[in-house]
Amino acid sequence: MTDSFDRVLIIAEVGVNHNGDMALAKKIVDAIATTDVDVIKFQTAVPELLMSVSTPKAEYQKATTGEAQSAIEMIAELQFTADQFIELKAYVENHGKVFLSTAFDHLSLAFLSDIGLRLFKIPSGEITNLPYLRDVARRADDIILSTGMSQLSEVDAAVSAIVTAGFPRERITVLQCNTAYPSPISDTNLRAMVNMGRTLEVMYGYSDHTEGISASVAAVALGARVIEKHVTTDRNLPGPDQHASMEPADFAVLVSTIRDIEKALGSPDKRVSESERVNIPVARRGLYAAREIAAGSVISEDDLVALRPEAEISPMEFDVVVGATTSRSFHRHEAISPSGLIAATPTRSS
Repeated sequence: MTDSFDRVLIIAEVGVNHNGDMALAKKIVDAIATTDVDVIKFQTAVPELLMSVSTPKAEYQKATTGEAQSAIEMIAELQFTADQFIELKAYVENHGKVFLSTAFDHLSLAFLSDIGLRLFKIPSGEITNLPYLRDVARRADDIILSTGMSQLSEVDAAVSAIVTAGFPRERITVLQCNTAYPSPISDTNLRAMVNMGRTLEVMYGYSDHTEGISASVAAVALGARVIEKHVTTDRNLPGPDQHASMEPADFAVLVSTIRDIEKALGSPDKRVSESERVNIPVARRGLYAAREIAAGSVISEDDLVALRPEAEISPMEFDVVVGATTSRSFHRHEAISPSGLIAATPTRSS
């Protein structure tokens, strides 16, 4: 990722918003691929390798999908087959975007690795799964680690496990994340993102579950290298994550805003831009005669005034000009020129 992307990596998280329907998955891809997004991401899991039959639904899942169906039954209905994922990968890549899917078990990791994935996203729930972390470290070229539901010591332990497995620290990106769908803006805590990056010596970003674009925009301004946002074609569709997702038109606004912010952030170097250079002559001042000055006069402070436009002598040379003798006369509001001075030959500052 660090070699392939020289800008903020924007991930459109489709997740399971396709509801197990390939036509809907492709419709979502079509809708968001028109934006300047980099990655379109899904989720891959073998339900019985993810949870037990007695695993309860998360509270937000109960609220969005009810309680009649078990968690494992819900996950099973939302999964594609291996062949469907291969088809979906090709479909995403034909749109010129990077295909990504989060694996929730070792079999899914192996499958995604076998079909060519080298960027791996570790979901928040696996941050304490040591065998999983080691497996990802063995397969990945780049790792994005979501940190929802964790504290700094747990994130540190996960990063250390990945690095100890032989993975380079500089190719790890940690994402600040609040695992609630939708997430209250008051729980965003973007300063933790910056602190994790600095403390753990890794790149950092933000996985956004809030409504709207303000949190992601702020994250980019704070230096996030990755932004992830859930997307769908219709937030009113059935499914556990639809309501916490962003529809295509709003997602397009987010993407374009992030790209604008990248341009606005620019470089640490303070320099004159090409667009403003043309305004220097009319916006800056030069030294002018405040009144009639006779030839042979010793210039006093009262003889000078700083006026627009820029002239041969900058007001920054004021102290040099005061006390100089004129070799010719100057009319009121005539620019003072070095050729008209005997005892001083200042030049315009640049």
